[in-house]
Amino acid sequence: MKYNQVTIKDLARELGISPSTVSRALKDHPDISRETKKAVNELAEKLQYEPNIVALNLRSRKTRTIGVIIPEVVHFFFSTVISGIEHEANTSGYSVILTQSAESCEREKSAIKTLYNSRVDGMLIAISRETEDLQHIEQILNRGIPVVFYDRAYPRTNTNLIQVDDYEGARQATLHLAQEGCKRIAHIQAAPKLDISKQRLAGYRDVLHEYRLPDTSDLVYTCEEGSVEAGRKAMEKFLFMKNRPDGIFANNDVLAIGAAQVIKERDLSIPGDVAVVGFSNWMYSQMMDPPLTSVDQPGFEMGKEAARMLIRRIEHGDDPKPLEPETLTLRTKLIVRESSRRKSRK
Repeated sequence: MKYNQVTIKDLARELGISPSTVSRALKDHPDISRETKKAVNELAEKLQYEPNIVALNLRSRKTRTIGVIIPEVVHFFFSTVISGIEHEANTSGYSVILTQSAESCEREKSAIKTLYNSRVDGMLIAISRETEDLQHIEQILNRGIPVVFYDRAYPRTNTNLIQVDDYEGARQATLHLAQEGCKRIAHIQAAPKLDISKQRLAGYRDVLHEYRLPDTSDLVYTCEEGSVEAGRKAMEKFLFMKNRPDGIFANNDVLAIGAAQVIKERDLSIPGDVAVVGFSNWMYSQMMDPPLTSVDQPGFEMGKEAARMLIRRIEHGDDPKPLEPETLTLRTKLIVRESSRRKSRK
């Protein structure tokens, strides 16, 4: 008999008692004598008995597992979200199955199918930037599986969402550039179909209107991917303009890094000639030369709150009084570094 295959029946056979008695002894049932409990627990420890979690879950119809769909594991912000999710899940006695869509709708569909077939108790989903047909998500919602969306809003109103205040974060970033004396502020926008990108564009534009700064289509460069190469292409376009921008607000830090590379290659100074601000406060942002000003997103907190909201809904179960849909918006914080400090250099 292999120790890792020990069952309640094995313990019962060794002790000459019934499996039900062993089961109740392991659960410290009051009807079982102290001597029997002692004998059962000592043998269980000797033979390294572990409860059959699969069997227990089948009986309770719960797996105590949550599924997570993340757009990109390598993205610094999402890696901090994962840490927050796992922290809260482990604290609450849940396991996590992590899948990655790689910003692909087809991979997102496959991930949802995998998680559903794995009988997860609920799902945390950040929609891919490619996703337009939402039928695969509607099917999961209609089946009554608890779902919480994080970072990226789902267009249906009666869903659960954890998000950051992208509008206010963008507004603060653009306001900072305006207050540092920038007169022509450009914006590099990635994944324009996502609501977070629309909110950041809106925050940027509202500050331009407030300060009566130029707000023209040529000052907004839109790209699908938030990559260094996209940031470089955007900056090359801006520097080719007759009246080039003196401030850049990028949709994310990777775009900002690409833009900064081109500025320096053209022998222009940051922030003297062009001030640069990013979004997400990537781990390498402060290692740039000069260090990058960026909007910090509370990724770990988002992960914790998303997992907490999902687990609360899972454990609410079949209560006849359903929980109302929830939306929690977390605050961002502008981290000012040398890439945008123009006034202090004069």
